[in-house]
Amino acid sequence: MLRKNGTILATLVAICLFAFAMLSAASDIDADLMAKRRVFPSIGPGLHAIHRGSDGKYYLLASPNVGIAVFDPTEKRLAVLGAPPAAPTANQASGSSITFGADFDLDSHGNLCVADRGSNLVKILAPDGSLHLSIPLNSPLSVAALPDGEIAVTSPQSLHLVSVFDSRGRLVREFGDPEPLSARTDLNRYASIGRLASDPQGHLYYGYTYFPEPLIRQFDSLGFAKLDFQLTTIDAFSEARATRKEIQRLEQRSDPPSLQPILTAFGIDPVSGDLWMALNNTLVHFDKDGDQRSEYRIYTPDGARLEANCILVEDHRLLIGADPLGVYEFARPDRNP
Repeated sequence: MLRKNGTILATLVAICLFAFAMLSAASDIDADLMAKRRVFPSIGPGLHAIHRGSDGKYYLLASPNVGIAVFDPTEKRLAVLGAPPAAPTANQASGSSITFGADFDLDSHGNLCVADRGSNLVKILAPDGSLHLSIPLNSPLSVAALPDGEIAVTSPQSLHLVSVFDSRGRLVREFGDPEPLSARTDLNRYASIGRLASDPQGHLYYGYTYFPEPLIRQFDSLGFAKLDFQLTTIDAFSEARATRKEIQRLEQRSDPPSLQPILTAFGIDPVSGDLWMALNNTLVHFDKDGDQRSEYRIYTPDGARLEANCILVEDHRLLIGADPLGVYEFARPDRNP
C-alpha cells in the first residue's frame, strides 16, 4: 500500500511540476513590446515590404497607390520608383510602372526585383527606376535576390514552391514540394503558399503563410533544405488545431481553398543570422540555430495592436510595418540598452 501511495504521489508531483514548467515558460515569453515611434509617416495603406540598400537608403513598397518610395537615412523622401500607371512621376521609364507590387528585394548592385502580381511579371528595375528586365510569371507573390544575379520567386500557380531565374530571366531550377496536409492537391498547394527572404551568406528562407504550426525553412542557394525555424510552444497549439481542423473540413468539399494567415512576416539579422517571426501581433525571436529565444506582443506607441506584415532587422532596432498603420521603430529587446 505504501509503495502504491508513493507511486501515486510521485505521479502527482510530476504532473504539477510539468504544469508549473508550462506556465512558467508561457509567462517568460509573453511580454508586451511597445514601439518607440512611427517612421516614414507618409507610407501607410498598401505597405508590403521594406528593405535597406547597401547605400544606406530605405526602400518601401506600397502598392497599388505609391510604388517604391526611397528615403535617405534621416527619413527624407528622395524619390518614387515604379509609380503606378495612374500616378506617373517625372522621367518614369516606359514599362517600369508597378501595377500591383506584392513584394520586392534589392540585389548587390542596387537593382530592385519586384513581384508585380498585377502584371504577371517579375520586373527588374535599375537603381534609377528604369526597366532592366521583365520575367513573365503567373501571380508572382514573393522574390528574393540570390548570389550571382539569380532571383528566387514564389507563385501559388507554380508546381514547386520556389523558381529560380538567372540574370537573363531564364528558369534555371525549381525546388520545394507542397506539404502533404490533405488528399486535395490544390489544397496542399494553397496551404504551402509562402514568402521569401535571403541573407548575405546566400541562404534562402521560405516562410509558410498558412502552415498550421508556424514554419520558416532555410535552404541553401541550390535548394537543399538546411534548417527549420518552427514555433512549438504551447501558445501555438490552439491555432494550429483550428487550422488543421479547417483543412480537414475543406478536404471534404469542392470549395476553393481559403485559410487565415498564420505567419504574417519575418526578417533576418544580416550579421548574426537570428530570425524574427511575426504571427499577426505576436513577435517571436529565434537564434541562428533555430532555437526559440523569446516571444512578445507588439503595439504602437498609442497601445494599438500592430498586425505585422513586414520586418526589417537592423543592428539596434527593428522596423516593423503593418497595412495600413505604417512602419514603427522598436528597440531590439535582445540588445543591452
